[in-house]
Amino acid sequence: MRRLRHRSWAVAGLATAMAVTLLGPPAGPALAATPASAVLDATHQSVTWQSPVYSQGTSGGTETCPPAAEDPDSEVCDRFDVNVEVPEGYWADNPEGGVPISIEWQHPTDDFDLYVYDGTGKEVASSAGTADPEATVIPNASGTYHVLVVPYDVHDNGYTGKVYLPQTTDAGDLTSFGGDHGTYTVAAGALKARADFLANGRLRLQADPSGTFSDPAGSAIVRERPARQTRTTSFDAGAYYGVRSPDAVLRVYKKPLRFGLYKPDNRTRIWQEDKPLRWSTSGMRQSLARGADEQFFGGGEQNGSFAHRDRTMYVANNFDWNEGGYNNSQPFYLSSAGYGVYRNTFAPGVYDFGSPVRTGQQERRLDAYYFLGDAKKVIGKYTALVGKPFMPPAYGLEPGDSDCYLHNANRGERHTLDALKVADGYTEHDMPLGWMLVNDGYGCGYEDLDRTAKGLDEHNAQLGLWTQDGIDKLADQVKAGQRVAKLDVAWVGNGYGFALDACDRAKAGIEDNSDARGFVWLPVSWAGAQRCGVLWSGDQKLSWDYIRWQIPTYAGATLSGIAYNTGDVGSIYGHDPEMYARDLQWKAFLPAVMTMDGWASDITTGKPADQQPWRDGEPYTSVNRKYLQLKERLLPYMYTLSAEAATSGVGAVRPLWLEYPDDPKTLGADARYEFLAGSDFLVAPVYEDSDTRDGIYLPKGTWTDYWTGRTYRGPTTVDGYHAPLDTLPLFVKGGSIVPMWPKGTTSWKTRDRSELDWDLYPKGDSGYTLYEDDGVTRHFTEGASATQRVTVAARRTATTVDVGASRGSYQDKPASRAYRFTVHGEPAPWRVLLDGHPLPRTSWSYDSGTGVTTVSTPRLTLDRGFTLRLVR
Repeated sequence: MRRLRHRSWAVAGLATAMAVTLLGPPAGPALAATPASAVLDATHQSVTWQSPVYSQGTSGGTETCPPAAEDPDSEVCDRFDVNVEVPEGYWADNPEGGVPISIEWQHPTDDFDLYVYDGTGKEVASSAGTADPEATVIPNASGTYHVLVVPYDVHDNGYTGKVYLPQTTDAGDLTSFGGDHGTYTVAAGALKARADFLANGRLRLQADPSGTFSDPAGSAIVRERPARQTRTTSFDAGAYYGVRSPDAVLRVYKKPLRFGLYKPDNRTRIWQEDKPLRWSTSGMRQSLARGADEQFFGGGEQNGSFAHRDRTMYVANNFDWNEGGYNNSQPFYLSSAGYGVYRNTFAPGVYDFGSPVRTGQQERRLDAYYFLGDAKKVIGKYTALVGKPFMPPAYGLEPGDSDCYLHNANRGERHTLDALKVADGYTEHDMPLGWMLVNDGYGCGYEDLDRTAKGLDEHNAQLGLWTQDGIDKLADQVKAGQRVAKLDVAWVGNGYGFALDACDRAKAGIEDNSDARGFVWLPVSWAGAQRCGVLWSGDQKLSWDYIRWQIPTYAGATLSGIAYNTGDVGSIYGHDPEMYARDLQWKAFLPAVMTMDGWASDITTGKPADQQPWRDGEPYTSVNRKYLQLKERLLPYMYTLSAEAATSGVGAVRPLWLEYPDDPKTLGADARYEFLAGSDFLVAPVYEDSDTRDGIYLPKGTWTDYWTGRTYRGPTTVDGYHAPLDTLPLFVKGGSIVPMWPKGTTSWKTRDRSELDWDLYPKGDSGYTLYEDDGVTRHFTEGASATQRVTVAARRTATTVDVGASRGSYQDKPASRAYRFTVHGEPAPWRVLLDGHPLPRTSWSYDSGTGVTTVSTPRLTLDRGFTLRLVR
C-alpha cells in the first residue's frame, strides 16, 4: 500500500522500448531486449501473454524501471507492445470505447502496476492501485501501444496479461411485452429488459443480453430500494407500447426495441433513444437524441469542468490529480432536459455528450435509475437513493492541518507531540484551527495519542489520524481522542466497493466509540461517498493553473450531490507565498479545507517549505488571517448550508447555472471560474499573477461588493476589478441575510454565545432560517436542534427586520443573546426602533463612506421574537 504522491510518473528509457509487431500473441514470456508484441485486428481478436516470475518488487513507480536495453530479460520490469488495427470510426459507437487491457497475478496478495503509452511516449492509460486484476482501457485505440508493468510489491510472482478487441451487437425487434402495477418486462430475442416505476418520480431500467438480471453492486451503494409506484397503466400505440405513471410515460418501441421517456402528456420528450441498446464483449451503451440546447452535468469530481456538453466524461478508477483527472468520479449525470440518471454499478464508464449522447459502462448490462425534475430535485432524489451528504461537526468546517511528525523523511525525525508546537502557532497568530492530522505519510506512525489529543483540545482542535493499511485500530484510537480519519489511495483495493466500504466503516468507527459525528476524508471514492466523507482531490503541484481549474471542479461536484469536495491550500508539493494566499482566499468559502505540510518545497529556492498560514511573514500572515477569521465568522451560515445539504442533497459550493439555469451566460467562459457559496455569495477568485480580475459575470439582480459597498445591477460583466493581494473579488446578492459570529472569533468552542451578528443586504422582501445544534454530537438526529427565522422588508421609507423566536432546543443552548445588525446600502436612518421603541443613539451608527448602518441590541430572550425598524 502506498501513496501516489511519493512516486514519479516518468518512464525511464521508453524510447528504447519500441518493438516490431508480431502477427499474433507471443508464445511465452518476454525474454528479449525487444519487447514481445502482438496485433489486434479483424483476424486477431484477443491476446494473452505471460510475464517472467519476479523474485521481488521495485517498491517504486515507473522511474524504477531501467531502459529496455539495460533490462534485456525483463528482470526488473516487464514490457509488451500491442498494435491495434481497426477501421476508421470503429470506436465511435463502441460501448467499451477502446481496447480493454488487464493483468492478473498468480498470487493475488502481491501488487503489479500497469501503464500504457502511445507511440510518442505519452501515457494514455494506467491502473496503479492495489486491485487484482489491474484493468484499464486504451481509449480510441489505433496504432502501436507500449505496455509497461511494474512489479511494485511481489514475491516470486508473475502475471497473465490480456487484451482484446470488443465486438458489438444491437438489440433487435421487440418479441414480448407485459406487466402491471409498476413493473414491466420486455424481450428482444435473448435480450431481456425490465422497467420498475418508483415513487417520487423515479424509474429503474434494467437490460441484459444474458436473459437474467444481476446486481453486482448489491446494497453497497443503494442502501434501501425505493417503493414502487403501482399506479400505472399500459397501452398499445401501434409503433410502441406505452406505460403511463403519474410522473411520466415510458415508450417501448417495437422495431427495433428502443425506449423513450416522456412527460405525462406523452408529447414532451424527457429522453429518447435514437438507436437500440448496443452491447459488446464487456460493455453496454445507451444512445440518446440530444436536445438543441440540452446541457449535461455531474460525473462526480471532474477536474477542471462542471458542464459537459460536447465533451467526453470518464468515470473510473483514476489517479490523475490534475486537470482532466476524475479520481472522485461517479456514474451519474444530470440533464437540463429535466432528468438525471445513475448507473447502479462499480464498473468504469464513458459518457460522450455529443450528438447523439452515448453513455455506457464496461459491463454487459444496463442498470439505470432515472430521476425526474429540475436540477435541485434530481440531486435530492439521487442522494436519497445513494445517501444524503453527512452532517459534519462544527470543527469540520474550520481549517485543518496535516503533516507527518514521527519518521518524516522530508523534515527529519520529530515526535507526534511536536504537532502541539504547530497548534501553538495557530493560537499565537489568532488563526482558527479545527483539527490536526498528525501522521500523514507512509511509514509515519504515531505515539502519545492521549497527550496529543489533550494538547490539541487545549487549542480547541481535534485529533485526526491518517490510515494507510486498515482501520482495525480505529476503536482504540477514537477512545484515545481521535475524531477525524483520513483514508488513502490504498483503500481503493479490489474496486470502488472497498473504498466506499472503508468510508462507511471509518465514519461508523468514530461514531460507535464516541458520541461524536464521524468526520472522514478520502481521495478516491464512488457514488455514495457523500454520505460518509469529504472528498479530497489529491496530490497536486502548485501553479496558477492549479488554482484555476479547481474552481469549476468543486462547484461541479455539487451537481452530483457531493457537498464536501476540496483540495490542499497551496497544493502539496510546491509553495509560493502569493499563490498560497490567493488559494486560501477563495477556499475560505469552501465548507472543508486543510493545509498539507511537510511535503512542499519553495518553487523559487527549492528548499523545504512548511505551509502553515503564518510561515511567510507579512504581508501574507495578515492576509491569511483576514480570510481565516472571515471563514470562522461565517460558520453559522455555512453550518446552516450543511444542515440543508443533509436534507436536500445540494451542497454549498454551486456553479452559477444551478441558481440561474435560464441564463445561458452562466455556462460561458466568464462564469466558469467563479462560484456561489450558498445562493448569497458570488466568489470570483484571482487565478493569475495579477492585481486585476477581468470577466466577472454577475447574473440578474443586484450585487454588492463585499469590501467597498459598490452595487452592480446584473446581468453584467465586470472587467478591470482592482484586486490587490488582500482582496478576493466577492459580491453579495441583494436580499441576502447572513448570520455571523462576532468579530475576532477563532473557534466555535470559544465563540461569544451571548452575541449573534446579522449582515443584511435589503432588497424587497427576503427571508432566512438559521439552523443551530450542539455542533458535535449526533443528538440532532433525534431532534436536538433549533431554527430561527429572520425576514427583511425594504421599503422607501423604512426597512423592517423581523427576528422570530428560536424554535427547538439542544444542549447548552443560550437562553438569550444580543444582536448586532449591519444593514448595507441604505441612506442614514432618522431613527431605529426595537419593538416600536426608539433605541438610544449610542446603540446605532451610520458610515456614510460604505452606506452601512450598524445596530446593536441588548440581550434578548430567545423564546420570543422582536422587530427592528430603520426609519428614514
